[in-house]
Amino acid sequence: MYRPSGLATPRELVNYLNQYVVGQENAKKVLSVAVFNHYNRVHANMKAMYYDEPPHMAMPNYLNSQTRTSPNRSPETTSFSAPMLPLFEKSNVLVIGPTGSGKTLLAKTLAHVLDVPFSVSDATTFTQTESDVGDDVEVCVQRLLQAANWDPYKANIGIIYIDEVDKIARKSTGPESTRDVGGEGVQQALLRMMEGSIVNVPAKGPSMPPPSGSTRSSRGQAMPAPVQWPESYAVDTSNVLFIMSGAFVGLENIIKRRIAKGSIGFTANLSSPEESSPASLPFFTPNSNTNGNILGKVEPADLVKYGFIPEFISRMPSITTLSPLTPSDLRRVLTEVKGSLISQYTALFGYSGIAIRFTRAAIDQICKMAAARGGGARGLRGIMESLLLDPMYEAPGSWISHVLINEATVLGKSPPMYWGAGQTEALTFHDAWLAEEERYNENPP
Repeated sequence: MYRPSGLATPRELVNYLNQYVVGQENAKKVLSVAVFNHYNRVHANMKAMYYDEPPHMAMPNYLNSQTRTSPNRSPETTSFSAPMLPLFEKSNVLVIGPTGSGKTLLAKTLAHVLDVPFSVSDATTFTQTESDVGDDVEVCVQRLLQAANWDPYKANIGIIYIDEVDKIARKSTGPESTRDVGGEGVQQALLRMMEGSIVNVPAKGPSMPPPSGSTRSSRGQAMPAPVQWPESYAVDTSNVLFIMSGAFVGLENIIKRRIAKGSIGFTANLSSPEESSPASLPFFTPNSNTNGNILGKVEPADLVKYGFIPEFISRMPSITTLSPLTPSDLRRVLTEVKGSLISQYTALFGYSGIAIRFTRAAIDQICKMAAARGGGARGLRGIMESLLLDPMYEAPGSWISHVLINEATVLGKSPPMYWGAGQTEALTFHDAWLAEEERYNENPP
């Protein structure tokens, strides 16, 4: 069995993700392997069904076969000597991690490099009750079809990303038998789609190319044939990869209780539902794991206790966790990765003919504040928006041509430093930035 030409290997996918996503090495590996195996599975299953490329659709570049058979080949010349490969089952993915840790960015970046239809939905809007509030679960398939330009064959091999999936866990307010019927109903509906089913999506407008054919007017001129748009489209989710994600607040307590219960001696009674300190872990737990990401020890049974039905969790055999971003990770988000925040704001000011610079001490202080505030990369952007509010208001259309942000500005002790246009002003601006950097080198953090 050969790899379809144009399909990047897991290592190549990870290298691509490293350009945009900071850290989360294990999550990158899990997602890259899952995506690679999924599209190998799609290709293999189609070959098993048709013994060649499917006759009803043109395969994308990443699924093109390295060898193509002649369309004039007769059925008698088809070779059945090779052993029949089994139909491979897909492995949907569950990503667990705090907000701002890169869950959505990972999935979007993978979909971009694969060039497949990709849709994003929020599970908090899903409902299975008769209500004017909320969306049907099938709306995620409709968004995938829209991303595929209303081509159901392209949508059949797309990726559906559903965020905040932890919000559809059933809740118990009293005895354990009490169930949140709405949440479990959404799980059941998603379960059918993850297994593979035909979803009929109503047409929302003439977005697909009109059918070919023409008629002639009384003058003999060619006239376009009347367009008859389908009332609905059928999307088969058997080859759609589902990636679920959520913060799963409180899951760490379930994991700690399980670990403590499985320990020996007096340590079995160290934890309680309210405890979240490292003391609730077994005595023999290594320090690296105790101080690390406890969510990395999650097991399917923990997710069932959290409020998911076992059938739903079993349809997501690939589970990976993301760690909160450290100050050093936040610094890379701010300065190093493609599309970094500083490069974005530098370009934004550049559109108005304004040069802006940040001192290294200012960058360190921004990252410390973001780590203390929480929220990961989203919290980092919030701090940048507040910090640059005055320059973004004052500078455009004014005499200001240069802006310097130093540590005192980040701490709120002094306003941003401004300079006007002209070579002298530019040299003064550069000298001020250089003096800040020299002071940083003399007193590194």
